[in-house]
Amino acid sequence: MLKQRRAYADQVAASLFEAEAAMDAALAKAAALAGVMPALRAEAGLSALIGQDAVEWTSRSISALAEARRALVEAHMALSTAQKQIGLGAVAYGDGAPKPQDAVRAPALRSIDGAAA
Repeated sequence: MLKQRRAYADQVAASLFEAEAAMDAALAKAAALAGVMPALRAEAGLSALIGQDAVEWTSRSISALAEARRALVEAHMALSTAQKQIGLGAVAYGDGAPKPQDAVRAPALRSIDGAAA
């Protein structure tokens, strides 16, 4: 039974690490897009009005990805708890880097649309 739980936990861990890597990659790509648009606009000598909507939407996507990343981190912490609950607390997963024991759980990001009204 323990061997089967270990096999299942291995599969979940591999999937979690893939999801975390994909999330980090998506966040990095969106941030790169947000950085390149204004630079290229300026280099092309275009008005700052050109592409403003695209810059704003890209910025919103970064915020949404950051919130999704927070949810994935919370899932990771919940899986760490489940790992102990099924008797696999001594099993090491990941890259060996220690997890911070005093990780601060920041509140989820909230929309500020209309906050200045």
